[in-house]
Amino acid sequence: MSFPKGFLWGGATAANQFEGGWLEDGKGPSVPDHIRGGTVSTPRQWDKVIDENVYYPSHEAVDFYHRYAEDIALYGEMGFKCFRLSINWARIYPTGMEETPNEKGLEFYHKVFAECAKYGIEPLVTISHYELPWGLSEKYNGWTGREVIGHYLRYAKTLFTAYKDEVKYWLTFNEINIGAMPMGRIMSLGMQGTDGSPMFQATETPEEASDRFTALHHQFVASAQAVVMGHEINPDFRIGCMIAGTEMYPYSCNPADVKEAQDAMNMRNYFCGDVHVRGHYPYYAKRYWADRGITVRMEEGDLDILAKGTVDFYSFSYYMSSTCSTDPNVVEKAGGNMITGMKNPYLKASDWGWQIDPLGLRIYLNDIYGRYEIPLMVVENGLGANDERAEDGKFHDSYRIDYLRDHIKAMHEAVLDGVDLMGYTMWGCTDLVSASTGEMKKRYGFVYVDKDNDGNGDFHRERKDSFFWYKKVCETNGEDLD
Repeated sequence: MSFPKGFLWGGATAANQFEGGWLEDGKGPSVPDHIRGGTVSTPRQWDKVIDENVYYPSHEAVDFYHRYAEDIALYGEMGFKCFRLSINWARIYPTGMEETPNEKGLEFYHKVFAECAKYGIEPLVTISHYELPWGLSEKYNGWTGREVIGHYLRYAKTLFTAYKDEVKYWLTFNEINIGAMPMGRIMSLGMQGTDGSPMFQATETPEEASDRFTALHHQFVASAQAVVMGHEINPDFRIGCMIAGTEMYPYSCNPADVKEAQDAMNMRNYFCGDVHVRGHYPYYAKRYWADRGITVRMEEGDLDILAKGTVDFYSFSYYMSSTCSTDPNVVEKAGGNMITGMKNPYLKASDWGWQIDPLGLRIYLNDIYGRYEIPLMVVENGLGANDERAEDGKFHDSYRIDYLRDHIKAMHEAVLDGVDLMGYTMWGCTDLVSASTGEMKKRYGFVYVDKDNDGNGDFHRERKDSFFWYKKVCETNGEDLD
């Protein structure tokens, strides 16, 4: 069992969940800096004004800003070929609207990429990973304002130019399809909420939905223009999209359930991928908008821009699958990575109720590759768990090893099926703050970080059993999974 030569084994993080140093060296506040911590049962709250007496997890995160050399050395020890990270937009442009970048912010990432180069690690950089500067959110209601496109393109040009010899792989937006759902208003699109409201909004009016899909359209236009610009700056750049991937099954063979699952796959998975890869809105979008009274505000020439700025590869997160039912008696729901559905009786679940489905990853890979026929990359996959220290003082996370092993086997089967798979970056390679709940208790990493849900701890790092297991995986190109 082996993967293609040059396969990019590694791990993934996001600045707002990992970096900390939230106002250091000229960085400005971003939207996540206004979101409180929560739990699986207590939604995260959005605050217009930061309360000094409240804990905001992104302010310190797990302190990568001061510990980047130590963390990257651990990735080098594991044999990473790739490290996916995001750049915090407000570290480069503190309000998002400055004409010139913050040089100290640029220098920080130069140092990060130099450390990666020491260990032969390719950076995979997400340009915007739920990290819109607060200034843009406040002035323009996030991506609702078309002006944000220009600010994003100045930011992207700065990154492409500054790091053109240090970074080859780029992603324009993280999980952009979350913006196709009401819950993505604040986190994904940077739109203003009601002070003190939950971070995730479940419902909206047709007018609010029109604003949201207009904001998403602006991201599509910005992404397409960034792809064209990036290729002009360095033709060797490979620039991809990133989708929150979830395989949606019908709960039963009732044709109504099958249609429900088809509709869910269309709007939750394919909609954004179709625009990014095919360069145009899919056929089903117009009816979806019409049925809900949604008007997307576009300008002349926008559709030509989308057609010209298609991506080089398709990347996605995959944690679990879900099911769709039209039967009102099917009421037991399952948790998930932003996207939820009904509980699948054939699957086990994680501590947080996320259904574990390795075969679903193979199905998704085959499905997406058959649709687009461009290279794919799994850039998030992992198991959030409440890791407990054993009596010998170590972390024996065999459950995480089992989860990752089964998903890597599924990826290999997809490769044998004929899928062109570039790489795999496991999510949260070092423990970090959960985006959905703001918890530290929900741990993903190969590396334990001493910090709790309330921000207590000294941030020291420790290797878990999965660290040594993944080291073998990287060294053997996926052949040794024991």
